[in-house]
Amino acid sequence: MTDPLNEFFVESLENLDQYDADLLILEKTPNSPRTIASVFRTLHTIKGTCGFLALHKLEAIAHAGENLLVLIRDGTLPFTQGIATALLATGDAIRAIISELEANKREGDFDHSELIGTLVRLQNPESAPSAPSAPSAPSAPSAPSAPSAPSAPVHEAELPVTSKALDNTVRINVEVLDTLMNLVGELVLTRNQLVQLASTVQSGPLPAAAHRLSHITTELQDRMMKTRVQPIDTLWSKLPRTIRDLAHLCKKQVRLQTEGADTEMDRTIVDAIKDPMTHLLRNSVDHGIESPEVRKAAGKNPEGTILLRAFHAAGLVTIEIIDDGGGINVDRVKGRAIERKLITQETADKMHHKDLVNLIFLPGFSTAEAVSMVSGRGVGMDVVKTQIEKIGGIVDVNSEVGKGTTCRIKIPLTLAIIPVVIVGCCGERFAIPQTNLLEVIRLDQNLIIESVHETPVVRLRGSLLPVVVLQKVLKLQGERSTVRHLAVLHVGARHFGLVVDSIHEAEEIVVKPIGRALMSLSCFAGSTILGDGHVALILDIFGIGSLSNLFDVDHMPGLAHAEVERMEDSPESKTLTELLVFRVGGTRAALPLEMVHRLEEFPAKDVECCAGKEVIQYAGGILPLISVARALGLPETAADANIIQTIIYRHQENSIGLIIEGVEVIVKEAVELQTAGRRSGVLGSAIVGRRVTEFVDVSEIVRIYAPEFMQCSR
Repeated sequence: MTDPLNEFFVESLENLDQYDADLLILEKTPNSPRTIASVFRTLHTIKGTCGFLALHKLEAIAHAGENLLVLIRDGTLPFTQGIATALLATGDAIRAIISELEANKREGDFDHSELIGTLVRLQNPESAPSAPSAPSAPSAPSAPSAPSAPSAPVHEAELPVTSKALDNTVRINVEVLDTLMNLVGELVLTRNQLVQLASTVQSGPLPAAAHRLSHITTELQDRMMKTRVQPIDTLWSKLPRTIRDLAHLCKKQVRLQTEGADTEMDRTIVDAIKDPMTHLLRNSVDHGIESPEVRKAAGKNPEGTILLRAFHAAGLVTIEIIDDGGGINVDRVKGRAIERKLITQETADKMHHKDLVNLIFLPGFSTAEAVSMVSGRGVGMDVVKTQIEKIGGIVDVNSEVGKGTTCRIKIPLTLAIIPVVIVGCCGERFAIPQTNLLEVIRLDQNLIIESVHETPVVRLRGSLLPVVVLQKVLKLQGERSTVRHLAVLHVGARHFGLVVDSIHEAEEIVVKPIGRALMSLSCFAGSTILGDGHVALILDIFGIGSLSNLFDVDHMPGLAHAEVERMEDSPESKTLTELLVFRVGGTRAALPLEMVHRLEEFPAKDVECCAGKEVIQYAGGILPLISVARALGLPETAADANIIQTIIYRHQENSIGLIIEGVEVIVKEAVELQTAGRRSGVLGSAIVGRRVTEFVDVSEIVRIYAPEFMQCSR
């Protein structure tokens, strides 16, 4: 009976996920016949299969729940929160028995007589308690009494017949897919070797055959990757129950909303972010959303809202957790970090607002006044950050007191096959994931390594960038090249340079598990086989930075937390910068002239609409347009309604038009960017020409309003 049991397990657990979701819907819309029928059908199917498999305990629980649902379906009994709680507990009890069956092939020694009694009492509204609690943990084995006959007949013809299994789908064991993925990985490696070999042949059939094989392998790889992807809803579907239970525990009212539930990613990524996502949501309920009384006093809706949003952008999956709670009190965070000696007062005084918010990710940090079952031990946010960064992702938090908090996670689509850049050092080759690589620069007399507070740095475009020498951190032996290169890397908002001897080709590689002897080394994330057959280790960028003490709060604080901290103590660091100053929405704004490809004027009548976005024909192609004023939430104004003034911003081979009100002047001036005015789309403000001027964050505006532009330019 192993095969029927396994099929029963899979089908029942899938149905129970929908069962939980339906019950939560019924709490808000209790008069939905379709939803009631779906809940009833789940228990009825489980009960019928249990009878066939002689699973009597499971049958008794499902039967008691089915009897209660018959009364609700027939309109004899109204659906209440107490009934929802009991039926959710019924689903939990069924899951517990299924888990025992999978592990030990028996139903276990659970005593569910209290739960069955609750379900029976609820069938009589006069004697049923208003809000029954879930049954306590099992105490002693006891066989449940035989189920009584249903109090109302089950009319199966009234239920809509739907099939879970569609004709065009088939269920495949995950191990089979993993094996196929490994074989595709080996094929990719062989393809790389053959392509490299064919590149040495000038003519003949080999280059053409290698090109054809490369094309087929790429297509097969893409199709195979799709068999591994799952919609993020497979994770999100379990979260409403978590939010509901936690909100009841914290005596709060919370509504969970989702956007982009169909966003797909590799199932290994889904598994990896399950715990971090759950913890961040618990934090939003416990620390973010205020109590109904506090929200009413602040003029808010007593019911708080948490929005889960997911989307693809720039080759990554972005997940946002947005709550409309009280936000993060930066002064309180700073005070608690100093109190717990996680940072010094001197370090705290030098930190920017965003860096202070990110102190919540320090080990041992907590603002809770007392330890509870939900929080207060200072264990969690640092683990969240570590787990996200281990899979090549980043996590970032923005918060505004009184308005709420946004936690943004960016993670790769897959961990199986990734694009990398191969670098060389002391005769060895290593792979750097392209998601961590910003740019590569050759070290020469114009870019030399200096020392600040015993930390190696380089002056990069008027800023200090901490530097790590790969040979030193890995303790490599061998001859070093006289020509060296600097790979500018990032882990979240933290940047540093990695000095290597040489830069080789960029290619897609298959990630192989690292050998057992090297597992304890945090500087390596895996290994791969290159096209020439040699093995290369994949560098763990977070591990490299950690080994070099670059991420310690008290170690060069100005370099550890700022994206690229501007030197303030050196006159020569205040380099003159050419700026384009312009007007937008009645506000004076600027951006570096090096970011401006051209300035153009277009007739307003030539603006067209494509896929819901404004575009214009330009240089023989289609130029997307973004209104900077609209992006910054400013009023849209223009000196001439018939003409649109446009800044052409170019990234690699792609161009986009930024609509402004008009150009004021081009100046060359040394500026000190201040945090005043910093918000979405604005880096901050500075004094330019004796007037306060906002500096526009073009990259963020384009990423938000035209993500396909950045994605196409990769």
